[in-house]
Amino acid sequence: MAQKPSIPKGTRDFGQTEMAERNYIFDTIRSVFRTYGYQQIETPAMENLSTLLGKYGDEGDKLLFRILNSGDAFTGVGMEDFRTGDDEYNSKALSLKVCEKGLRYDLTVPFARYVVQHQNEISFPFKRFQIQPVWRADRPQKGRYREFYQCDVDVIGSRSQINELELVEIVDRVFSLLDVNVLIKINNRKVLTGLAEICGFPDRVVDITVAIDKLDKIGLDNVKAEMKEKGLSDEAVAVIEPVLLLSGSTAEKIDRMRELMSGKSASGIVSEVGLKGIDELEELFGFIAAAGVSQAVEIDLSLARGLNYYTGAIFEVKALDFPIGSICGGGRYDNLTGIFGLPDMSGVGISFGADRIYDVLKGLDKFPAELTSSTRVLFANMGAAEQLYVLPVAKSLRERGVSCEVYGDAAKLKKQFEFADRKHIPFLSINGGDEVSQGIVNIKNLVSGEQKTFSKDDIDGMVTFLS
Repeated sequence: MAQKPSIPKGTRDFGQTEMAERNYIFDTIRSVFRTYGYQQIETPAMENLSTLLGKYGDEGDKLLFRILNSGDAFTGVGMEDFRTGDDEYNSKALSLKVCEKGLRYDLTVPFARYVVQHQNEISFPFKRFQIQPVWRADRPQKGRYREFYQCDVDVIGSRSQINELELVEIVDRVFSLLDVNVLIKINNRKVLTGLAEICGFPDRVVDITVAIDKLDKIGLDNVKAEMKEKGLSDEAVAVIEPVLLLSGSTAEKIDRMRELMSGKSASGIVSEVGLKGIDELEELFGFIAAAGVSQAVEIDLSLARGLNYYTGAIFEVKALDFPIGSICGGGRYDNLTGIFGLPDMSGVGISFGADRIYDVLKGLDKFPAELTSSTRVLFANMGAAEQLYVLPVAKSLRERGVSCEVYGDAAKLKKQFEFADRKHIPFLSINGGDEVSQGIVNIKNLVSGEQKTFSKDDIDGMVTFLS
């Protein structure tokens, strides 16, 4: 029996309409990246597992897709060496034995590896962008896929928060062009480190940030319960809770947090790193105010972002008019390249989730109608002689950047009209024996009904009419 075709869960096929719409997103993002001086690179789909492991925390490591060394990777492997009980094995150790590579989880860690590997070829600060797929062994659900594209933009080799401002401006510009209203949320990991210090549990900053990062998903009560499960006292949770509920203007939030970090919390502990984070937030929001960003921007002190490598500003972007998770996220990282042997190389970046952005544009019906067809004009097939007549016209139009199709098969005119309609081709050119003998070309706008006749050599006039 024939095999039923299928694809893995969490992956998708993209037809011609979807690809036109996705390329609209990619082209828009790419054009904005370039206006800020970022240049494109690409890295392999697979990386050495040693590059990936330990960079995303324990939860991230579990989501890495690992690649068998070969089709017979288990040949010669002593399975008894990995047995931990009856029919039970140390899967982590076994996978390291038979898998030396994995599919990339994101684009930031491969970027850090690239910077270190090519440091002698790079001029710093180095501004790059990547638009490539990544893979995560996550549970597929609405807005979450196992294979998805990221559009990353990073600058490395500079500590100036002008770079953070540029990322905010890039987000602002991209979503303004896409006609989507968003909220840009900003926090600082130093503030979260300070929060762990003033609540008396400086060694639990990872546990605290992982719990806080789930606030939108599981609610405040469950976040508090998780922190207590991790060993935090009721008094510590009581210090953290009002910070997560803090409201007011940017200045009011900064003033209140400065008080807390200065020893005016219930614990009386002063956090110098927390105060540094507050200073950075104040400077960044001063830049944002001066730049005149049009999209909504706010400090969200509950924003944590779970990745372990963030050390400064952190960003998350939400669509305001469509229910979906974050559509962009990122932050500053000071130590990432140090893992690969290049210390003291600070960077900051943000990633656009192209697949979620696609869902937002689709849900809000924001894709331009003309994307559904790349073809501007269809030359109807009125016979062999007429086909020969229009071929050089089509060639000249293509050379001028106008997308054309010449209907190849002999078919009734009605069928050719239906073909143009299905493909959303806005213009149809019908030329019979009379047009050939007179040296003219007829072109009809199928949307407005307007029809014009041109000399066969008047390519300029045709281009103007078709544009």
